[in-house]
Amino acid sequence: QAHLVESGGGLVQAGGSLRLSCVSSGPGRILSSSAMGWFRQASGKEREFVASIRWGAGTRYYADSVKGRFTISRDSGTKTMHLQMDSLKLEDTAVYYCAEARGYSGSYSASDFHYWGQGTQVTVSS
Repeated sequence: QAHLVESGGGLVQAGGSLRLSCVSSGPGRILSSSAMGWFRQASGKEREFVASIRWGAGTRYYADSVKGRFTISRDSGTKTMHLQMDSLKLEDTAVYYCAEARGYSGSYSASDFHYWGQGTQVTVSS
């Protein structure tokens, strides 16, 4: 059973940067067939995929809306994932959730992720 804890959210002006982190606790290592990812949910909207990374190969996936602005990375030794968010826009405002998938297929669907963090608020102001 994974327990995920996010950190790094906050208030930033448009054009600024934030770095989110997510630590996976619990026994053992994260399997190479697993993946971790970020989703976000803006007020009144459905949860949407942001980015994910295959834990073993390090293959990265991004939503079109964040390509070129966000960078996902992982540290296998500490079971930590990061999301570097640059050139932030007003529309990036949302609660950002960390998620972990076992036996990852490259899916962008939230239903394919098995464990979730509580979320961290990111607010981009003008």
